[in-house]
Amino acid sequence: MSELAGQVAVVTGAGRGIGRAVAKRIAREGALVVCTDVMDPSETVEIISKDGGAAEGMVFDVTSAEAVDDAVKSIHERHGRIDILVNNAGITRDQLLVRMKPEEWRQVLAINLDGAFTMTQPVARIMMRQRSGRIVGISSVVGLMGNAGQCNYAASKAGLIGFTKSLARELGSRGVTVNAVAPGYIQTPMTDKLTDAQREALLRSLAIPRLGTPEDIAEAVAFLVGPGGSYITGTVLNVSGGLYT
Repeated sequence: MSELAGQVAVVTGAGRGIGRAVAKRIAREGALVVCTDVMDPSETVEIISKDGGAAEGMVFDVTSAEAVDDAVKSIHERHGRIDILVNNAGITRDQLLVRMKPEEWRQVLAINLDGAFTMTQPVARIMMRQRSGRIVGISSVVGLMGNAGQCNYAASKAGLIGFTKSLARELGSRGVTVNAVAPGYIQTPMTDKLTDAQREALLRSLAIPRLGTPEDIAEAVAFLVGPGGSYITGTVLNVSGGLYT
């Protein structure tokens, strides 16, 4: 029997990349996955459906409290429960601090950190009433170690870690676990553009000499939301190939 059969999961930023991989992996375990994104996530829904899974798509902006509240209410009314929330929606606006525009700081914090708050608050209320639930935030190893040119991104991801640890203490007694996954360098179109010299230097910084994949992160999330993660809360699972230890 599938580990998540009968459960309802919500994954933000599910239109591509890590979010899509997470949605596919959770659906494979039997959950009905609500794939949300600011752009149309129908391609992800189609992929899951072709694989025999159950999914539906919703388009809204996680920075809009009104839109999020309406979406969460709609999901709960249709399905009667929300068992899993994966806060994956995020962006980068990389720039050295001395050159960073105020809007580049605010936009990254608004989506990466404020968006997690806005999504989690109404879902947490539902999970508390259910006395069960799993919440996972997609942070970053940059939130643990920092990185030049990413003060805004690192701050947002470090903030998500603090959010995770605090919320875990608030919700544990209600049967809700709250954890984070911190990816390292993940294979993306951006890393495909690295020169051979840049790629070699990057690989030398890793204990496991390869870039991660979205599927690597999805496996970590699947573990945390599955039966094996039932006694784990307030933790940050570092999935960086040994980039930061």
